[in-house]
Parts: sequence; structure tokens; C-alpha cells
Amino acid sequence: MSPEDARLLHAYLDGELDPARALEIEAQLARNPQLRAAYERLREMSGAIREKADYHPAPPALAARFARAQGEPASGIAWRAWLRPAAALAAAVLLGAGLGYFVMKPGEEDALAREVVASHVRATLAGQLIEVASSDQHTVKPWLSAHLPFSPPVADFSKDGFPLVGARVDYLGGKPAAVLVYRRRLHTIDLYVAPGTAAASGGPFVKDGFSVERFAQDGMRFWAVSDVEGRELEHFARLVAAGG
Repeated sequence: MSPEDARLLHAYLDGELDPARALEIEAQLARNPQLRAAYERLREMSGAIREKADYHPAPPALAARFARAQGEPASGIAWRAWLRPAAALAAAVLLGAGLGYFVMKPGEEDALAREVVASHVRATLAGQLIEVASSDQHTVKPWLSAHLPFSPPVADFSKDGFPLVGARVDYLGGKPAAVLVYRRRLHTIDLYVAPGTAAASGGPFVKDGFSVERFAQDGMRFWAVSDVEGRELEHFARLVAAGG
């Protein structure tokens, strides 16, 4: 991997590219297995750092020096907060030898929103939206359970205009996630499901031109992404939350 490729992958992972450039990177990831593998390593490293990195308060002398430079009080609490991304950066440098550097994402929820949109675009461009094609939840659920360390809930909403067409396995926050694939007329809806409880709410929002909806329920986190209108995706999310 060239230094320029490494720089672009880091910028893409951190959400620093404009939508047009990000789509170019998505196309390259779909065509280049080695670049895709490097991206997956970076993403897994990101999740490992967020989960396992140690955080330590800055030494008083260092905190005071930076406080003077910034014109702020050297509060221990403030400096602990300031040091977190620095600790993540240092850990990434050590863990990612040969892959450049990694800067911790500012906010897990926003980072996950970028991930689900990027994953949706990547799978669409590569024509790899579905690994198991079926509208039968009794076929899809066992397949996912066999490929994941958890068993996700699966439902078909054909009677409501959102038929289940299949599923695949992907990664979200560096951890495996189920992706249930639904149709809404000519549109595709990807529903990401993974264990967890800490998900923000507040209705659908738009990220890089795609509608995104998220919620947590019964020990699972759900993220839906599509190019359908926000109100349609919100209706779909309500159906998922109600279990059909």
C-alpha cells in the first residue's frame, strides 16, 4: 500500500473526505482486495482502540504548560478529556506499524453513522449486498447465526411493503454485524443489527445523501440506511421495533 493510499484510507475512515471523493474510495475498495483488506485492518484497529486503550491523566507540568499555551486552566478533568484522543493516537501508532497513524473519531455515534453509510455504498457498488438470498426468515436467521457470535432477530415485512430479500455479514465499529437487506419498491434498505444498548434516538437524519435511522432494543442496536425518503425509513424502523 502506497503512502498516498494509506493517507486516503485514514481520511476516509475519519470522515474527512467530501462525498464525491468518498465514493471514489468506495469504488477502489470494491475493485482492490488488498486495499479493502488494509481498510478492514484499520477499522478493526479503530474498534480495538476504542474498546481497550488505556487513558491516563497528563503529568501536572505538561498540563500546566499546555494550559498556559491555550490560555485555559489546567483542570485535571479537562486534561483527562483532552488526553483521550492523544492516548488513542499513541496506541494506534504502536499498533498500526506500517499503516500510518490513526486519529480517534470524534463521537462514536457519528462514526457509526459514517460506517453504515460507507458499508451500504460499498456493498451497492460492488454488487455484494446479499450473501444469502431468501425472503424466508427461517432460512436467513439460521444462516446469520452460523456466521456470527450472536443470533439477530429477523422478520419479513412484505405485507407492509418492505420485503426481506436476503442478508450478509459485515463489520460495524470493528465488530461483526448482521445486515438484513430489504426492498422498498426500487430502493434497497440495509438494516444493521449488532449487540449493544447505547444508541442515540431522535428520528431519521441524512448522512452523505442517505437517510439513516437508529435505535436500540432488547440488547440489540439497529441501524437502517437507504436512499428512500426519511419518513419511509422511519416507518420501516417502527415496524422493526414492533417486530412486524
